[in-house]
Amino acid sequence: MHRPIVGIIGNQHLINDQYPAHAGGAMNSEAVARVADCMPLLIPADPRFVSIPELLEACDGFLLTGGRANVHPEEYGEASTEAHGSYDRARDAIVLPLVRACVERGQPVFGICRGFQEVNVAMGGTLYPEIRDLPGRMNHRMPPDGTLEEKFALRHKVTLTEGGVFHRLWGATEVMTNTLHGQGIKQPGKRVVIEGQAPDGTPEAIHVEGAKGFTLSVQWHPEWDAANDPVSRPLFQAFGAAVRDWAAMGTERTRQSA
Repeated sequence: MHRPIVGIIGNQHLINDQYPAHAGGAMNSEAVARVADCMPLLIPADPRFVSIPELLEACDGFLLTGGRANVHPEEYGEASTEAHGSYDRARDAIVLPLVRACVERGQPVFGICRGFQEVNVAMGGTLYPEIRDLPGRMNHRMPPDGTLEEKFALRHKVTLTEGGVFHRLWGATEVMTNTLHGQGIKQPGKRVVIEGQAPDGTPEAIHVEGAKGFTLSVQWHPEWDAANDPVSRPLFQAFGAAVRDWAAMGTERTRQSA
């Protein structure tokens, strides 16, 4: 039996500040393969090379990864400023309509960090350019120094809505997470339900209300040590189960039409 395919959205990257490449963190592929039990497939997120219909047909689910580049503020009706940082307009052009298509079809989509923000923007929401500049907010950015273990260490709790999707997933109303992001949700998009918040009120866990499939997204990075972390593991396992269900439905449709 072939494992179902999870398309991992890649980021534009320059090797040695010169050679253009599409890149994806190895820990994303490891979490998809080892914990979700699916086959990871890195997607070059650029409309010059792939189209939404092709992606929907080729993959059973999608992992929207984190990345240094931010969603361009024009995508949510605001002007670009220095605080908004760098951009990846090609990824915007692929992921935002891809999210909407997945929500409409019921095809599983799992957003992490930038992916969390993409889901919100795709559904009509807006973002703050820099969380740490807001009164009363903490610095959610990755520490500039230290080992990967230190950078991805658990740093704050997330309080979850009692009885919500995430509460049912973990059986708890509080979980400990890492935090490695600069931007965050200002206004939630249509149907975007915030179910988890950091101690300073920053939204950290969302899903799309009424969606037919898996639409869970988190602002932190659960791909780090996903096989062992008690919060990350159930999240990727639930995503994997949803992807397998989608793939099984596709197999059944193919069988019936044969």
